[in-house]
Amino acid sequence: MNISNITTENQVYAGVFGSIMVIGLPLNAVSLCILLRRHSLTSPNAVFMVNLALSDLLLAFSLPMRIYFLATGTWTLGITACLISTMLFRNNMRSGATFITFISVDRLLAVVYPLRSRHLRTSSNAWKGAAVVWVILLVFNIPETIGLLKHLQDHKEPVCFESHHYTNVIRSAVIYIQNAVLATMLTVNIVCTIVVSWTLHTHLSDSAKVNNKVNVTVIFAMNLIIFCMCFLPVPLFVVTKSKTNISPLVCLSVVNCCLDPLIYFFSFDAFWKKKEVMGRKL
Repeated sequence: MNISNITTENQVYAGVFGSIMVIGLPLNAVSLCILLRRHSLTSPNAVFMVNLALSDLLLAFSLPMRIYFLATGTWTLGITACLISTMLFRNNMRSGATFITFISVDRLLAVVYPLRSRHLRTSSNAWKGAAVVWVILLVFNIPETIGLLKHLQDHKEPVCFESHHYTNVIRSAVIYIQNAVLATMLTVNIVCTIVVSWTLHTHLSDSAKVNNKVNVTVIFAMNLIIFCMCFLPVPLFVVTKSKTNISPLVCLSVVNCCLDPLIYFFSFDAFWKKKEVMGRKL
C-alpha cells in the first residue's frame, strides 16, 4: 500500500512537471525569439531578459528527464543525464533570482535616476554583468557536481532527484553562501519596489499617469512575488535539513519558467514605451 501511494504521488508530480513544461517551453522559446528579433539589445533591460529567458528555456529542456523518472520510478538514463538535469535546475534558481534582481535595479535607476544613470545603464555593462553571473555559476557547479557525482557513484540503485543532503564542508559552504546572496537580493528587490512606488506616487501625481504608475508598480510586485515564491523555498528547505518531501517545493520553483514571460510582456508593453516620458517628468 505504501509503495502504491508513493507511485501515485510521483505520477501526480510527473503530471505537474509535464504541465509546466508544456506551458513554459513554448512561452520561453517564443519570448526569446521576440526579444532577439523585435527588441534592440542596446537596452540593458532587454539583455537581462534574454539571459533570464535562456535560463528558463534550459530548465524547461531538463524537465522531460525528471518527468520520466517520476512517471516510471526508475532511472536508466545514466549518471551524466542526472547531473545535467540537477545542475540545470539549480542554475535556473540562482540565475533567475539574479537576473530578476538586475531587472529591478535597472528599472529603479531608469525611474528614479534617469539622467544620472545613463552611463551605467548600457548594454555593454549589462552583457558584462550577465557574463559574470554565468561564470560564477560555473564555479559554483564544480564542487556541487563533484559531490553529487560521488553520491551517485556510492549507490548501486538509481537515486537521481533523491532528496539528500551533502555533508562535505565545501558543499555546506556553497549552501550558506547561496542563501546569504539570496537574502541580499531579496532585500534589494524589496528596497527597489518601495523606492519606485514612492517615487511614482510622489513625483508622478497627475491623473493622466495613473495607469502607467499602476503598471510599473505591478511589474515590481511581480518580480518580488516570483522571487519569494520560486527562489526561496528550496534553499530554505535545504538549510533546515527537513526530512519531508521536497517535491512540492521543487514544483513551485519550476513554475518561474511559466511566470517570467509575463515580466517581458508587461515590461515592454506597459513600461518601456513610456519610460522616456516618465524620465522627462522626473
